[in-house]
Amino acid sequence: MLISKFWGLKRKEAFIGYLFAAPWLIGFSIFTVYAIVSVVYYSFTDFNAFTKPSYIGLSNYKELFNFDYLFPISLYNTAYYTLISVPLGIITAFLLAVLLNQKVEGLAFFRTIFYLPSIVPSVASSVLWLWILNPNFGLLNAFLYKLRLPTPLWLGSPEWAKPALILMSLWGVGGTMIIFLAGLQDVPQELYESAELDGAGGVAKFIYITIPMMTPTILYALIMGIIGSFQVFTQAFIMTQGGPANSTLFYVLYLYRNAFQYFKMGYASAQALILLFIILILTLIVLSTSKKWVYYGGGV
Repeated sequence: MLISKFWGLKRKEAFIGYLFAAPWLIGFSIFTVYAIVSVVYYSFTDFNAFTKPSYIGLSNYKELFNFDYLFPISLYNTAYYTLISVPLGIITAFLLAVLLNQKVEGLAFFRTIFYLPSIVPSVASSVLWLWILNPNFGLLNAFLYKLRLPTPLWLGSPEWAKPALILMSLWGVGGTMIIFLAGLQDVPQELYESAELDGAGGVAKFIYITIPMMTPTILYALIMGIIGSFQVFTQAFIMTQGGPANSTLFYVLYLYRNAFQYFKMGYASAQALILLFIILILTLIVLSTSKKWVYYGGGV
């Protein structure tokens, strides 16, 4: 009798729990699981969003790898952007967090100033940077001119367009900076005190205490940075439209063109699936190597 009441109570609690979780489960099933399954299916079809999809096997993938000359260009542009912007963004955010972790007057003001750009909408940031990077009357070239340095064409030059967007990406490191700042405040002060007793200076403490204790946070920032950089879209879409000479034709921008300009939904689905595997493989590589450099308190 007691056991049956116990199991009846458990079933009731489970039912209530599933009832509260139902909105999330329904949303996850429709907007995530169904979307992924649909992309896999459509990648093997000829589908233009207006007619019924027809199965064509691996034709989309064969065309991407063998005949589409813009596919490797978009991959190269995205890889170039990722290889430079992600490490540069992590270093910048980390150094800013270290500076903003010091006990100085007006600290809250400076933290706010450096964080604000990261919450500015991407469209507004892109329009602002179009003005900053203008080769004729932009602020950046005016500053370089004052220093008697070369004034590039920036977004008007195939050589400088990607570096310009990478420079712009540093504008939004405030979110990562906040994460690093939270991590820095969790570093045990006893470690710094012990190091000072042993005669360690500021540089030694930074290298042998701060960086090792922050490696789990760096790992998180690295993975999220890779995922985000492979999906860069808004800046190129608004500022360059993939130009000049396809120098900023990033992968997701090219995917968008195929899906919503050329209405090659099946082809774009194949691109999306390839992007998923690229990000998954890179994430697994980073995680597998993390055992050698990430410190969790009990060892590396």
